[in-house]
Amino acid sequence: MAADRLETIVSLAKRRGFVYPSSEIYGGLRASWDYGPLGVELKNNVKRQWWRAMVQGREDVVGLDSCVILAREVWEASGHVETFTDPLTECTECHKRYRADHLEEAFEAKNKRKPESMAEVNCPNCGNKGKFTAPKQFSGLLKTFLGAVEDESGMAYLRPETAQGIFINFENVATTSRKKPPFGIGQIGKSFRNEITPGNFIFRTREFEQMEMEFFVVPGTDEDWHQYWIDTRLEWYKNLGINPDRLRLFEHPKEKLSHYSKRTVDIEYKFEFNGT
Repeated sequence: MAADRLETIVSLAKRRGFVYPSSEIYGGLRASWDYGPLGVELKNNVKRQWWRAMVQGREDVVGLDSCVILAREVWEASGHVETFTDPLTECTECHKRYRADHLEEAFEAKNKRKPESMAEVNCPNCGNKGKFTAPKQFSGLLKTFLGAVEDESGMAYLRPETAQGIFINFENVATTSRKKPPFGIGQIGKSFRNEITPGNFIFRTREFEQMEMEFFVVPGTDEDWHQYWIDTRLEWYKNLGINPDRLRLFEHPKEKLSHYSKRTVDIEYKFEFNGT
C-alpha cells in the first residue's frame, strides 16, 4: 500500500466518524480500531445485506450464534492447537519480528526467485542483510484463562474463526431445523488471531468480525457446490454495485492450503492505493 495515501484515508475516516484508533487517550493499541457513528452503521448495513442474501433469502441455509470461547478440546480436535502457526523470525539488529514466509514472498517478488536461505533477505526496517534468527513456529491462537486460578487447567482460546462453532453444532441444527445435506449454517461474529505483524489500517488486526457460512453436501458433490458458491458470492459483490473490473479470483496454490482445505479461492478487490 502507498503509505501516504493510506494515511490520508485513515485521517479522513477518523474526522468523519467512521473509524477511531482504539484506546487512543491512553496511547492506543497497535492495529486496534473502534468503529464510530458512521462506521458502525456502514458495517451493520453490510452485515444485514449479507444475512438477507445468505440466510433469510434461502431455504437451504439457517443461522447460528455460537460462543467466542469454546472448549479447548474443540481446537485440539480441529488441529488448530498443533498447526495454526506461522514461522516467526526476528532481526537481531533492530529486533523487529516478521513472518518468515512473508519476507520470502517479498524477496521472490522482487528478485524473481526464492531465497536460498534467510541469510539473503534484508530487514525491511533497518536494511541489514542476513541478520534474521532461524524461523520458529508461532501460535496464532490467543490464550485466556477461565476461573480463579491462571493455570493449565483453566486455559482456553479465543476463537480464531467462526467455523468451529458451526461444526460442533451441526447435529443440533440439523435435528432441530430438520435439515439434511445439502444445507448451510451461517453466522456473524468476532474472531481473534495473534498476528505477528498486524497493521495496514483495518486490513490486518488481531480482533475482527467474520461473516461465515459452512455448506454441508453429499459426498462426491463437493467440487460442484464449491464452484457454485464461488460464482454466487462473486455475483453478490457485483450486485452491491462494486466495479467488477476491480474484482478477481485468487486460487491458492496447493502447497499453501490450510491443513483442512482441499481447495481455497479468494475473491479479491483492487484498491486505488495498490492493495488487495
